[in-house]
Amino acid sequence: MAGVAYPPGMRDKYPPIEPHARGRLAVGDGHEVAWEVSGNPDGMPALVLHGGPGSGTGPGLRRYFDPARYRIVLFDQRGCGASAPHAGDTLEALRANTTDDLVGDIERLRAHLGVDAWVLFGGSWGCCLGLVYAERHPSRVRGIVMMGLATGRGAETDLLTRGLARIFPEAHARFIAHLPPTARSGDPAAGYARLLADPDPAVVLAAADEWCRWEDALEPGAPGFLDEGPRWRIAFTRLVTHYWSNASFLEEGEVLHRADRLAGIPGVLVQGRLDLGNLIGTPWELATAWPDARLELVDAAHETRSGEMVDRLVGALDELADRFAPRD
Repeated sequence: MAGVAYPPGMRDKYPPIEPHARGRLAVGDGHEVAWEVSGNPDGMPALVLHGGPGSGTGPGLRRYFDPARYRIVLFDQRGCGASAPHAGDTLEALRANTTDDLVGDIERLRAHLGVDAWVLFGGSWGCCLGLVYAERHPSRVRGIVMMGLATGRGAETDLLTRGLARIFPEAHARFIAHLPPTARSGDPAAGYARLLADPDPAVVLAAADEWCRWEDALEPGAPGFLDEGPRWRIAFTRLVTHYWSNASFLEEGEVLHRADRLAGIPGVLVQGRLDLGNLIGTPWELATAWPDARLELVDAAHETRSGEMVDRLVGALDELADRFAPRD
């Protein structure tokens, strides 16, 4: 992808802004997804795809975009955030909640907001979802900027639930020990999903907390999942185990196998060299399969806790704004 070569360390996020429009969109199957729009109403549309599955959006995600040049759209995927029903309240939030459903929701939201095509921005699960959407609706995507690169392959979820046991043996032993003995040799996501569906609220919260404790162990010293409220923790863990125990509702390797459909869509893939997800090579495989993407590596582990990471992400979005809507 051609563009300006910005030096690292030159940009911070844009100042905080508030939405000028928000609402809930009925998307079928009893679900309503919460959405908001900020920035320039006449700017280039951009859609933020949050991680998880089930993390929900937050105001900080608006700040990666130049509010004078972007029309910034955030939405909470089914079952989380301000969407309803909420997986922290009911298992009904998991019904009709698949990757196909989320892709359909994005298209419904695009039509509802009168968007012809937009830039996609996100990370982790949001990266996977955005790539699936772009492969199925390439004419609706003008550009892509992603971090925390993921494609939904079984090897990626297996790494996070079992493969990292050699690096964090004590934390992983506790993570597995919380499962019933008969489930400890199987898929941890499936075992936890069963606990999170238990009719006893105490069992549900204990399982949510143990899953979050394991996630936090992968980012020592950082603010973690256990710092969130109980309702958030239950929703997040129910959704992530729902998706992971069902192979993200994707054919194995689907995103990489269909990456040729991304041809012509400019992309910037920003990845921390110390991100544990690199252990199975996803960033390099994705960049190789998608010729119009540029992989940028930074000295970081977490997607958003590095100044250089923020710099590259803001710079990539500025670059797309320059490309499609040059300054006067």
